Amino acid sequence: MPLHLEVITPERAVYEEDVDMVIAPASEGYVGILPHHAPLFTTLGPGEFRVKRGGVEEVLAVFGGFIDVRGDRVVVLTDAAEHAEEIDSARAHEARERAQQALAAGPVSAADEQRARAALQRALVRLRVSERRGRRR
Repeated sequence: MPLHLEVITPERAVYEEDVDMVIAPASEGYVGILPHHAPLFTTLGPGEFRVKRGGVEEVLAVFGGFIDVRGDRVVVLTDAAEHAEEIDSARAHEARERAQQALAAGPVSAADEQRARAALQRALVRLRVSERRGRRR
């Protein structure tokens, strides 16, 4: 029996399919979820969200939220999620450069530093997911 996976953002349902396995960036590290997984509710960190279905692996970039596993259903509520093919790697490279420059510029407020670190993390996740897609081709 497969897992029913739903990945939902405030703007849209990003993914809804029956899948064989989910590998998610939980708050304490990556967690693998197979059918009949024990109930689990945890925070989702930014990272690569991998879905295995029929011998094919799909990768999404996710950026925080929650994951709820109950029976053979996995619901992910996330701030943002992007399929690998939706990522513009040139824009992600530019965002990484801007964030690195902001962090290297010198003393900034704690809030500005936190925003720059978050932007850098988002750019790095997008680049990893985009590069993974490129290697599979």
